[in-house]
Amino acid sequence: METTLQGASRTTHLKIVLVSLVAAIAFVAVGINAKISDSDANSADRGIVKAGQPTAYAGKDSAAIR
Repeated sequence: METTLQGASRTTHLKIVLVSLVAAIAFVAVGINAKISDSDANSADRGIVKAGQPTAYAGKDSAAIR
């Protein structure tokens, strides 16, 4: 039994490639079928976070460090 990847046989390399390919396909399939939430199913902009009104800060409440 070879313990390094460099000395591994051709079938071992093929098994590694096939397992990684299956894992990549499963990862992509889960990502495509993922849903954000079903609470607002009728909303056209589901999953989009909109910014609120801008806030203006007047004055400086922190101490000056010199």
